Amino acid sequence: MLKKLLQIILTLSILNSYSQKMENTYFTWDDFVNNFGKEMVSAEDVYRNMRKNKLTDFAYTKIDFHFLSDKKEKLEKLNEYLKSNYGYSFEEYTTWEDSFELRGKTDLFPITKENLMYWALDMAKRGYEFDCKFDAYGAEVDKEPILPEFIDSKEDYYFNKAIDLYNSNSLSGAIANWTIVLEINPKEPNSYYSRAIVKNELYTWKSAITDYDKAIELAPDFISAITNRGTIKDENGDYEGALEDYKKALELEPNDAMTYFNIGNTKYNQEKKTEACSNWKKAKELGADYAQERIEKYCE
Repeated sequence: MLKKLLQIILTLSILNSYSQKMENTYFTWDDFVNNFGKEMVSAEDVYRNMRKNKLTDFAYTKIDFHFLSDKKEKLEKLNEYLKSNYGYSFEEYTTWEDSFELRGKTDLFPITKENLMYWALDMAKRGYEFDCKFDAYGAEVDKEPILPEFIDSKEDYYFNKAIDLYNSNSLSGAIANWTIVLEINPKEPNSYYSRAIVKNELYTWKSAITDYDKAIELAPDFISAITNRGTIKDENGDYEGALEDYKKALELEPNDAMTYFNIGNTKYNQEKKTEACSNWKKAKELGADYAQERIEKYCE
């Protein structure tokens, strides 16, 4: 198959990534975290109502959305980002109580229960990045829907479309198109692997691990999937599980510098500094120059 593969290997940071979020004044990181579960529930409710109105799964639909912020300038920057990276259209700015409101509309999006949830999480994430709150959304159900072409000859088309969307930062669009690929060919490991990367970017690490599990089940020698799964396990406190994955990776590629680097990070997180330094130095010997920063900071 002629696919443009998504080549992303996750690397571990000693510092918790959540601690490095920007300081918002309107919609804070705590607000984002506290609203995260609510967005999932809300998406399920919206999807359920659409199904009651005879929604066909994967029907291409345009979704109306609203964002709020305390300054119009923040919404304007968000609007430009959504237009440039997602291809969404602007409707209007209004005022609502003490806030400014942005109203816009997506391009055609294939709605399923999971796709809609990831779209909502994606919008919440983008809103947070511009200090705006993702506030509301909805869509009319088309009685004569347009659907993806679930045929073998379109598998590469949807895979490559997902890559293009990911490269333009449309995370939910990428997930939706890899999901279409998996409807066509459920034994396609690259789609599980790629979708896992994006799910993790949207903070749904358990679902990401499930996709990595499936990719590895279908392709046991998929070293990138094994390494990435180990990284996510480490980030969420499963250090032994991470080391098991790194061990599998080294069995496949004994001189992989990135794996030794990640082992060093996991050992450090286990407070095993001597073993951490040994693995970072091994990574450096194998060509991972980026390990030098860790060695200088923690080992000498």
